[in-house]
Amino acid sequence: MTKSIRMMEDAIKTVDAIIYVLDSRAAFSCLNPVLNDLCKDKPIVYALNKADLISKIDLDIILKTLKADGKAVIALNSTASKTALVLASEIKKLCEERLSRLAARGIKAVTRAMVIGIPNSGKSTLINNLHGSAAATTGNKAGVTRGKQWIKINPYFEVIDTPGTLYPKLKNQDKARRLAYIGSINDDILDKQWLALELISELDKLNSEFISQRYKIENGNAEIRLLGIAKSRGFIKKGGEADELKGASALIDDFRKGRLGKIALETADI
Repeated sequence: MTKSIRMMEDAIKTVDAIIYVLDSRAAFSCLNPVLNDLCKDKPIVYALNKADLISKIDLDIILKTLKADGKAVIALNSTASKTALVLASEIKKLCEERLSRLAARGIKAVTRAMVIGIPNSGKSTLINNLHGSAAATTGNKAGVTRGKQWIKINPYFEVIDTPGTLYPKLKNQDKARRLAYIGSINDDILDKQWLALELISELDKLNSEFISQRYKIENGNAEIRLLGIAKSRGFIKKGGEADELKGASALIDDFRKGRLGKIALETADI
């Protein structure tokens, strides 16, 4: 993280604005205090990404909450072709004073923006959407982008991709779990069975039907539900015992890919 921050500290001197990518399912947990402080003197557009994975009701609440603080916010799904282009016009609007000043001197300036966010929030996918082709490296796991990459969107607009950056210390355990659920924390350091049990408990508080309808299982505590998930998916070990680890992996994957329904884990800061 220290290396990433230093890289961004250097790059931020060369940009006009910031595109701050948030995962709609845990938008407020995605607000890294270090990044907030780093970018405080630059115009910011918050890109509420993966908006297709939550309900319109929840999306409207999140948008209203973020905009209440005077933030410029755009909701989008960066995997849908050309949906990110609205960001270019929003950045231009934020930089209008500078661009007008330069235009008065006969200069048609290039606007530069830095794309930031926590790991796996969809930064590189969003850049590829803007560019119209695979200009930035992507992957459905934390830590794919390793270094900064400048990408030209058009002759007068270019962006720089940066590595996903987590908090220096994740003291708020609710936020830490939610970032783990959405894949922003490296799965290799997590106990997937524990994470699945926590996810079951959280989802059941929101609506027990998310899990019941997907796996056709009865209600119960998290341990019983995880056993039911493993059995419903046919994950059985030799001797007839349910393979809870495979069940846990399936649940986490189903949640991340939106197969359980449109789910916002939070609609306000926690």
